[in-house]
Amino acid sequence: MKPRESFFSPPRRLSLAHRRGRRAMSAWPVAVRGMVWMVLGGMLFSVMNAITRELTLHMDVYQVQFVRYLFGFLVIVPWVLHHGWQAYKPVNMAGQFWRGGVHTVGLCLWFTALPHIHLADVTAIGFSGPIFIMLGAAWFLGEPMHKDRWIAALIGFSGVLVVVLPKMSGSGGWFNLVMLASTPVFAASFLITKALTRYEKPGVIVLWQALTVSVLSLPMALPNWQTPLPLQWLGFAVAGLLGSLAQYCLTRAFALTDISATQSLRFLDLVWASLLGWIIFGDVPTQSTWMGALVILGSTVWIARREGKRAVAVVD
Repeated sequence: MKPRESFFSPPRRLSLAHRRGRRAMSAWPVAVRGMVWMVLGGMLFSVMNAITRELTLHMDVYQVQFVRYLFGFLVIVPWVLHHGWQAYKPVNMAGQFWRGGVHTVGLCLWFTALPHIHLADVTAIGFSGPIFIMLGAAWFLGEPMHKDRWIAALIGFSGVLVVVLPKMSGSGGWFNLVMLASTPVFAASFLITKALTRYEKPGVIVLWQALTVSVLSLPMALPNWQTPLPLQWLGFAVAGLLGSLAQYCLTRAFALTDISATQSLRFLDLVWASLLGWIIFGDVPTQSTWMGALVILGSTVWIARREGKRAVAVVD
């Protein structure tokens, strides 16, 4: 009996170039493949965040949160209809709702603080997340805390500070604490995701996150609801598609390797965001941006090589 295609699986008839690419990637160490998925997810999230940020300038933030995840769910519905509900029935229904609930709390804290904090402050606070995730991976998931992972994460975070420190305002008052509170909550959400990948398919996790966050966000979206314009509807559709694809990439990354091994790569999101700002909004990167990007890229290449060698050594 032939296996059924999973969510976001490619068509059966792949091009020759695609098949060669898949064969080449399958020859890479598992840890490196997980890192590639993580980088791809970060790139997609950066584009999605640029669209979402533009939408929040014109609409209530909680409505943006709800509609973005609603569209994230709707883009998956065709796969559910094609493969049947049973293909997306979770093994652990309670775990899916826990993940969705925790992630919704993190989103509410983040969106509450966002309008009141300087963008550089948001960036610096948000990039403390990998530290919380690495601690949680050691304490709750029992992952080995290799020294080189901590070194790469600290070097990457220092690269972020090179970029954002000159721009930080220190304003925002207690909203800085609200933003900081969202970081460990998001870390808990990702750790739950990692735990779920042990017995749930990536497509199932992505579907149920979009569904649960949509349902839990609806009551907060209704009080200040305004009908989106046609172009805003298009923005939500694109953001929903990119968001679900990005979540799928992250889930694949977590399924392939230790979550702590992927965290230093999250600092690359600052590089993608800077490039998008340059290309779309004409924000020319400063000298500190280039310097920080080089530090982040250096730490990423270094840890990728280390993880690749470690994976080969384990196989041998």
